[in-house]
Amino acid sequence: MKLSVAIADTNALPSAFVVFRGIEESIKKAAQFGYDGVELALKHAREVDRNLLSKWLSQSAIEVSCISTGQVFADLGLMFTDSDRQKRTQLRDIFTDLIDLAADFGQMVNIGRVRGRIGSLGKKQAEELFTDMARELCSYAAAKNVTLVLEPVNRYEIDFINNVEQGVELMKKVDMPNMKLMPDVFHMNIEDKTISNELAKNIDYIAYIHLADSNRMAPGWGHTDFDDIFTKLKQVKYNGWVSVEILPRPEPDTAARQAAEYLRPLIDKYNRT
Repeated sequence: MKLSVAIADTNALPSAFVVFRGIEESIKKAAQFGYDGVELALKHAREVDRNLLSKWLSQSAIEVSCISTGQVFADLGLMFTDSDRQKRTQLRDIFTDLIDLAADFGQMVNIGRVRGRIGSLGKKQAEELFTDMARELCSYAAAKNVTLVLEPVNRYEIDFINNVEQGVELMKKVDMPNMKLMPDVFHMNIEDKTISNELAKNIDYIAYIHLADSNRMAPGWGHTDFDDIFTKLKQVKYNGWVSVEILPRPEPDTAARQAAEYLRPLIDKYNRT
């Protein structure tokens, strides 16, 4: 198991859900605080210079864990469930570029709220629009050894795929081997019957996990039972990334340091036993 932290460039919207901003400086801080990797929040692949990114990662001896795409939704307003042909083409082009980037950095691309809404479409049509786009992108990604990971998000932020069980049902309909789930324990605390048991029960569909405490603060500052989560993940032999996606409060350095200091011993123990 490896530990990552969410970062973005300085031009990301204020609403971008990341801990650090400024890619070079964020990579340095992540390594300094004990993280194994960084999760890059991007809206376009061109936001990063590949050569510089490779240099910065090498200098700090850490990796990219995943490329996340929340800004494609929040900033550009694009969704998998949009029926507008022009917008679907734009979304497809952005995602293929991000998949190309992920082929060299992380091998994973996240699908969060960019999966879209049900809204007035109805569930069946929303699923069909999502599935068509997901299959096309998965086919493109497969040749590059890239996995797309769908993140269930709570009902207060989106009305489509709120819990792990719904995510598994959709994975079965997409039916592509490189389409998996990215559960976030903050959203699971709201939507799922349990956290650890749902993770363990559905581990075959899970490729990446977001960690935050119950209040979206750094782990250790809420009431989430991380010991139980790690115990269950160990039982089912999860061997992927866990990434810190938390509120940068009271300020980014303090939040990131708290998360690493709380989680690092759990992860080191996990990897030893």
